[in-house]
Amino acid sequence: MKTTLSRVGRAAAAVGASVLLAACGGEESADQQGQQGGEEQQGKPRSVEVTTLERQDVALEKSYPALLRSDDEVTLVARVTGTLEKRLFEPGQMVEKGDTLYRIEPDRYQTAVNQRKADLESARAKLSRAQRDAERFERLLSQNSVSRQQYDQALADRRVAQASVAQASAALESANIDLDYAGVTAPVSGMISLSMVNVGNLVDSGTKLATITPLDPLEVRFQLPQKDAYELRHQLKAGADIKDIGARLELPGSDTGLSGHLDFLGARVDEATSTVQANANFANPDGQVLPGQYVRVHLEGLKRYDVLAVPEIALTQGLMGPQVFVVDEEDTARAKTVDLGDLAGPWQILRDGVEAGDRVVVGDPAGLKPGTPIKPESFDGDAGALMEEAKEEKQAEEQQEKQEAQEAQQEQQQAPDEDAESSADTEQSQAASDDEDAS
Repeated sequence: MKTTLSRVGRAAAAVGASVLLAACGGEESADQQGQQGGEEQQGKPRSVEVTTLERQDVALEKSYPALLRSDDEVTLVARVTGTLEKRLFEPGQMVEKGDTLYRIEPDRYQTAVNQRKADLESARAKLSRAQRDAERFERLLSQNSVSRQQYDQALADRRVAQASVAQASAALESANIDLDYAGVTAPVSGMISLSMVNVGNLVDSGTKLATITPLDPLEVRFQLPQKDAYELRHQLKAGADIKDIGARLELPGSDTGLSGHLDFLGARVDEATSTVQANANFANPDGQVLPGQYVRVHLEGLKRYDVLAVPEIALTQGLMGPQVFVVDEEDTARAKTVDLGDLAGPWQILRDGVEAGDRVVVGDPAGLKPGTPIKPESFDGDAGALMEEAKEEKQAEEQQEKQEAQEAQQEQQQAPDEDAESSADTEQSQAASDDEDAS
């Protein structure tokens, strides 16, 4: 009986202590809630950057997928028939315009040239004799020593001899052309491919021999959406030069890039794709970038004129779509739904929803609600710095959350050990108490 009463007494004491602590805690919690409610009702103004909207010209940076190409790439083709006697290059090397790359039986075609030269000399000798005969018959005709028919025949012989000289001269010229074709030369400078025909093989006129790919410059053809092409043409009509539109090449998975400029904008819209063809030119002096690669072309120098724009960070998502917070005359935040235009780097162009003269919150709007009192701070106009600052703050918050999660995990790992020790102490205390009651 003594043991039972002792346990009941201890239980009652524990319940009473718990009730007392709960009462104290409730009073403290109520006091804290009251203080927080008072602060919310007080409405302390929030300091945030604010700017007055003005119409401005905003620079854009657009990018488009494209395929690199070498517009001057050529395939070497044999233009005479014969045995391929020599190859004068190593596959993959850079060749210069005018370099001799192959020889196709040059001795054979040199012999043909020599023969045509002899034919020409013979024709010229016959012409000389016919010329003298014609002059002699002309003198004899004036002396009535020959007939008119004989004189006409002499003139005809001279004309035939003149034609023979012209024919022999043309044949010699053709033979010289074939001799030139017997030595295949590079029509452009560039990197040459593997030879398609081995030395010793017979080639015909039209046989493909190799390909030369110029690497400097490179050209990129790509498609501009109809809207972008319209805006660019409007910019060019306003006085900009097409070469003022810079271009930057981005290769997927590579840090290598090239800089160039736009040099062509098409004059018609493709009916199937609703795009306009464009072409950009890039210097590639080291030949690091090769044709045939898929790339992205970034156009720089594009502009949108007389537009309203805010830093991208100023946008939030509302029930009706994208929105910004404007500050009214009483320095209170008000939400306005906006229609978005182009994204221009750190700037977002707004097509509708706001007007020039509106004061817009451009600082981080996280946690901002309509009706929040605002303490406006000046904005220096550097949207890039504002975005970078917000990025750094976000990274710092993520780092802090990560660190807190790691600490919580460590506490959870330590908790079982502490619980085990506490349970052992409780069991020992309970055993000692039971022994005391039993005695």
